This record gives sequence, structure tokens and C-alpha cells, in this order.
Amino acid sequence: MKEDQPPLVRRAQTAFRNTPRGFIFLSLLPALALVLVFTYYPFLRGIVMAFQNYQLFDLTNVHFIGLDNFKTMFHDTKFKTAAINSAYWVFISLILQFALGLTVALLLNNRFRGRGIFQGFVFYPWALSGFLIGLIWKWMFNSQIGVINDLLLHLGLIHERIGFLSDPSWAMASVILANVWYGIAFFAIMLLAALQSVPPELYEAGSMDGANGARKLLNITLPYIMPTVITTTLLRAIWIFNDPSIIYGLTNGGPAGSTHILSSLMLDKIMYGGDYGAASAIGIVMIGILLLYTIFYLTVTRSEKLGDF
Repeated sequence: MKEDQPPLVRRAQTAFRNTPRGFIFLSLLPALALVLVFTYYPFLRGIVMAFQNYQLFDLTNVHFIGLDNFKTMFHDTKFKTAAINSAYWVFISLILQFALGLTVALLLNNRFRGRGIFQGFVFYPWALSGFLIGLIWKWMFNSQIGVINDLLLHLGLIHERIGFLSDPSWAMASVILANVWYGIAFFAIMLLAALQSVPPELYEAGSMDGANGARKLLNITLPYIMPTVITTTLLRAIWIFNDPSIIYGLTNGGPAGSTHILSSLMLDKIMYGGDYGAASAIGIVMIGILLLYTIFYLTVTRSEKLGDF
């Protein structure tokens, strides 16, 4: 035991060493059991089902079929469309959410009348569920009574109503727009907290050196908050990739599967096809993608020596 440690830490270490190991194990057993039952067992069961013919409506014919689920999946045009959509879904949503979130955070970092009310409106979407946001935007995009069509008509930008959610050329852009609106609040919250931690002395030194607002942003603000920027961006990418709730609320993957991403297609296989084997195969592919992304994430955070933000 190190002598330079605080007395409270030394007492805690002594108490832990004097506690019977059996009691420690029994204390951890309920939490361990919950993790095993609700996390690892479904995970392992899903891996097994990926190699089985597991149809919910034909449970008497469950058997191993090897890689057939994966072969069928890679030849399925819906899977190819969902994979491409997933890339658009993550990349475009992430870029716009970050850019708009940073802009909002910079505005909120200044004092002005009504800032608290404006802050409440900005953070409000993050308090809602993704599925509910999908339903809200579904009404807004409605081709007959939707406010977006009405607004565009009154502004003279269109001359007839657009079926945003029924036209495949508009549907994916529409769900991405809803997702961008949803995610701005997350970046605004996290980046605002980072901006408020920047020492004012740095800006004062920059002013003495003749730096204007743009140079302060590029040379002081962004480098100082870069650990938060990298961490929140990488984590948000995982959340966007895994979250199909907005798509389900807006289009349910339609029209004709044109707005499916991998996670929503996986749910579609379960809910409407009862094909747990095919859904599990998609899940395995998603796990592989996330594993590669996690390796990239850990490499970036380690190279940047990022800690908690």
C-alpha cells in the first residue's frame, strides 16, 4: 500500500482485502447472471440461428443449413440496397448533424436574451423517441396535408405536391433529413459543454496576437475541443448505424424497400417474414462491420490519447 494515498483510499483497500472472496462473488452474482441471460445468451443464440433454417411459422423444421442464409442474403437485392443506404444514412446524417450541432453550440455559447428558451427548443428533440419523431415527420411529409408541401407551395418553390415518402427518389433523403433534425441536439449538448470548458485566457491571448473570430475558432476552439469532437462523432456513428426507429416510424422501409438500412431490414425479416435465420445472418454482418469500426475507433482514440469528455 502506497503511503502517499489518501486515508479514505487506504481504508477502502484494507476493507476490500479483509472481505471474504465468497461474499464478493455472491454480491456480483445477480449482475453477472443478468448480463449472461440478457446479453451473452441472445448473442450466442443469434450466431447459432444464423446457420439454421429457423422460420417462426415452421418451428418443426429447424435444422442447420450451413452458409445458405448468408448466400441468400448476399444475392438479395434488398440487402444490397440496405447496405448502400446504411452508408448514406450514417455518413450524410453524421456530417450534417455535427456541422449544425457545432453551429448551434457556438451560438448558445454566447449570452443573449432568451437563450434559455432557445436552448430548450434545441434540446427538445433529444427527449423524444426515434419512432415518435418518425411519426411526427411522417405527418409533416404527407403529400396531402403535410406542412412541408404547403410551405414549399406558398414559397413558390414547387408547383405541385411531392410524395416525399412514396417516391423512391425522395424517400431516403426525407428520412435522412428527419434523422439530422433528431441528432443536432446531441452534438449541440456535447459540444456546448466542451466549449464552456475552453479557458477565456486563450481567447485573450489570441486577441492580443490580432486573431479575429475565424482564426480563434480554427486555432483555439477546435483544437481544444477536438477530443470531444472525435469521441462524440465516433460514438454517434455507431448509434446511427444501429438505430432503425426513425425509418420504421416514417416509411417502415418503403417504398418497395428503398429506405431500408441493415438494422431495419433485419427487423423486417423478423416482424413480417418470421425468418430468424436470415435476420441473424444480417446481424452477424452488422457485428462484423461494427467490430471493424470499433478497432478503428480504439486506434483513433489511443493515437489521440483521448480520455473521458
